[in-house]
Amino acid sequence: MKAKVIKNKKEYSASLARIEQLMLKDLKKGSALAEEFELLSLLIHTYEEEHYPIPAPDPIEAIKLRVEELGVQPAQLHALFGSRQRLSDVLNRRRGLSLELMRKLHKELRIPLEVLIGV
Repeated sequence: MKAKVIKNKKEYSASLARIEQLMLKDLKKGSALAEEFELLSLLIHTYEEEHYPIPAPDPIEAIKLRVEELGVQPAQLHALFGSRQRLSDVLNRRRGLSLELMRKLHKELRIPLEVLIGV
C-alpha cells in the first residue's frame, strides 16, 4: 500500500486494515515495513485528531482517577490540599483549583497542567 494523506473514511478504513496487517508481522527496525507502519501510524493519528477529537478530561475527574491509580491515602491528600475541608470543597466543585494547588498536583500526582487548567 502506498502511504498518502488520508482524506475520507474509505481511505481511513483501508489504512486501519493495512496497519492491522503490519502489526501481525515481526517488523525489523529500519525495514521498509517498519517505515510503512510508522508513517501509517502518523497519518491515522492526524486523521483521527481532525475527525474524531477527544475532549480534554475534566480536571476534578482527572484528580480522582489519578488518586485511585496511585493508591493515594486520604492523609496524603489532606496534606496536599492543605486541609480536609479544602479537599472536600475542590472535589465537590464548591471551590476552584488555585495555581499553587495545580502546581502541587502536577508535581506530586503527575497530572498534566493542561488537564488541571482545563484547556
